[in-house]
Amino acid sequence: MTSTAFCIGGDLKVRRLGFGAMHLPTEPGHGRETSLAIARRAVELGITLIDTAYLYGGGANEELLAEALHPYPDGLLITTKVGVARSGSSGAWKLDGRPAVLREQVEQALRRLRVEQIDLLQLHRIDPDTPLADQVGTLRDLQTEGKIGRIGLSEVTVDELNQAREIVDIASVQNRYNLLDREHEPVLTACETARIAFLPWRPVAWGKSGAKVEIASMATELDATPTQVALAWLLGHSPVILPIPGTARIDHLEENLLAERLEMTPVHRDRLDNLSAVA
Repeated sequence: MTSTAFCIGGDLKVRRLGFGAMHLPTEPGHGRETSLAIARRAVELGITLIDTAYLYGGGANEELLAEALHPYPDGLLITTKVGVARSGSSGAWKLDGRPAVLREQVEQALRRLRVEQIDLLQLHRIDPDTPLADQVGTLRDLQTEGKIGRIGLSEVTVDELNQAREIVDIASVQNRYNLLDREHEPVLTACETARIAFLPWRPVAWGKSGAKVEIASMATELDATPTQVALAWLLGHSPVILPIPGTARIDHLEENLLAERLEMTPVHRDRLDNLSAVA
């Protein structure tokens, strides 16, 4: 039977199927009220891993989660990301991993989330204009200071992961990955070997029409939704995968969690395993 829990960093136990908050509207009004209700419902349903980032509204998403859930229940992990900032007169977003920027973003995240320590802080992307050692070293220093509990990376190669691990323990990797997009399979394999949590973003994206038909057909066979099939495949594909599907609808949130109960035969899994070759 597929395990429903994982210990990030070896000691931080979470439910493997989490929630990505990126798509929650944060502007005042009905949309925001719905977002607050969704975040609260996620916790009511037993979700213990919620993913956000400074990039999501320049911190507005973090503030939304704090409004909805603070004081946080025991066992709830809200992980956020830093390393992307607005630049120049246009205010366009760009990668920015300079130590001073990372420090400031972590300080602001602590304030917005209303915590003294971020249990899992992830570098949103590696800034190619700043030495990797400076970026990861800054997070290591913040960890030593007690402001970060565990450190993660996002959208990295195996080589970048290895370089970072020479500087500090890496607890998680968040790369694009799903049933039909397995470009980062080597990174997943590296995470399995080191027991590093692998949080796939865009976990249920669809590919070409032929693959969509196959997934829809299997969903009908299993009395499930295509999204549930995709999430169940991820949960069974590797024990270190922690999917974080996002939604702005409570009914979809509830449907997603039922993927944990979806039972697939080896034949079903073989059919899905072969889809990436045609996607």
